[in-house]
Amino acid sequence: MGEQTSASTSPILELRGISKSFHGTKVLDGVDFAVRSGEVMALMGENGAGKSTLMKIVTGIYEADPGGTIKLDGTEVRFTNPGQSISAGIAMIHQDLNLLPGLTAAENLYLGREPLNGLGLIDWPTLWEESRKHLAALQQSIDPGARVGHLRVGQQQMVEIARALSLNARLIIMDEPTDALTDVETDILHDAIRRLRDQGKGIVYISHRLSEIFKICDSVTVLRDGKTAAADPTAKVTEAELIHHMVGREIADKYPYTPAAADRPVSLRVDHLSAPGIEDISFEAHEGEVLGFAGLMGAGGPELGRALYGALSVRAGSIELEGRKLSLRSPGGAVGVGIAFVPEDRKSEGLVQIHSVLTNMTLTALRRFITALGLIAHRREDKVVADYIKAFTIRTPGADAVVATLSGGNQQKVLLAKALMTEPKVLILDEPTRGVDVGVRREIYSLINDLKAKGLTILLISSDMTELLGIADRILVLSRGRVTGAFGRGEATQDAIMQRAVA
Repeated sequence: MGEQTSASTSPILELRGISKSFHGTKVLDGVDFAVRSGEVMALMGENGAGKSTLMKIVTGIYEADPGGTIKLDGTEVRFTNPGQSISAGIAMIHQDLNLLPGLTAAENLYLGREPLNGLGLIDWPTLWEESRKHLAALQQSIDPGARVGHLRVGQQQMVEIARALSLNARLIIMDEPTDALTDVETDILHDAIRRLRDQGKGIVYISHRLSEIFKICDSVTVLRDGKTAAADPTAKVTEAELIHHMVGREIADKYPYTPAAADRPVSLRVDHLSAPGIEDISFEAHEGEVLGFAGLMGAGGPELGRALYGALSVRAGSIELEGRKLSLRSPGGAVGVGIAFVPEDRKSEGLVQIHSVLTNMTLTALRRFITALGLIAHRREDKVVADYIKAFTIRTPGADAVVATLSGGNQQKVLLAKALMTEPKVLILDEPTRGVDVGVRREIYSLINDLKAKGLTILLISSDMTELLGIADRILVLSRGRVTGAFGRGEATQDAIMQRAVA
């Protein structure tokens, strides 16, 4: 449980009756929310419940609809831009990294507020020293002069967190801060949060990871359908109650599993495959099977997925699909032979954020809608997209809505629909449930079972061992780019997988 603190009775931040609509769709409807000094407040809810929108109103990115009040230290405020909220002592760590990859870690930490020398020029020694200090507080040895674009995602997240901490804010909002972190980095962040709480800071912690809520948070507020559904100390609520508050129903089985049919033929055969990040990997995957890949960060899972999708150059070995040897030189070639890939980073690699739901869904499957005259059959395209929106219960104002306006879970559903619209034989899923709520997770798992029943071969790359144990028919373990273990469904345990993952 989160340790209870002597949080002051007067909130740092208090919201009453906050509402917000986009294009006629009400996203927030009279929300109440408060966080006190020395308190870690969890903000939870399904994707689309309004969590990020609410915090963007607090930080001046969005303006609330008329009515409702926002009070900071008891004084009513209304921020119209992020600069105002930062000046008032509010910092936010966004789920989507707001870093400039061409700049160094230090330049990103102090962008727009660089220390100056007596001549009015940037004081580089001080910039490096202060940046190194804030990174060290998070137990990071990242070189302040390293280009952010050259850092791995977890390190970039730590730079983002260090930037927020460097503001010395009284209220810090963290939106899915551990989404790209290893377990070790997560523990480091949690220790930093405890220190901030002990200093009297107020923390708003947005996460879909229920275990984190009970480990680090003192209180929890739940949003459902844009309204406040519950507000309780974590010590007085159970995991089952939290899920019920979030989704409005009981979820009896987090990992619905349907056994693979026996004696299904081999669909995909990989023989001694080597590519950047992987070495001498061999395996077979059957039709109607979920083959899981476990491993720690850097083990080679994402690289394997990209090699099989033609996005990484293969330097040795072979790939066979239904007995046919493939020579994949590009993702387009993989799509053409029946391989689809759902990348881990849906924001920058999976979806075109400024385009519509329809455009994103059909982007790699336009061949399905080309007429004999070389034109797009828009009516047929509209019908297929509408069917996917309905089947996947995608919450969107319409197919023409810009995908960036959708919640993370709904964007993930669009990405899955985009992959399936190519009518693949093999579907590669890289962290398909990262950053989505428990309800959407179960929907994705049910979809995986449906696809298995139709004979699709699914490769599931995941850092979530409970997910692999719950969904996969077999699990291969990767370590330093090689296969170091293999387990049938009845053989795998977390301890056994971890032993092979560190081999």
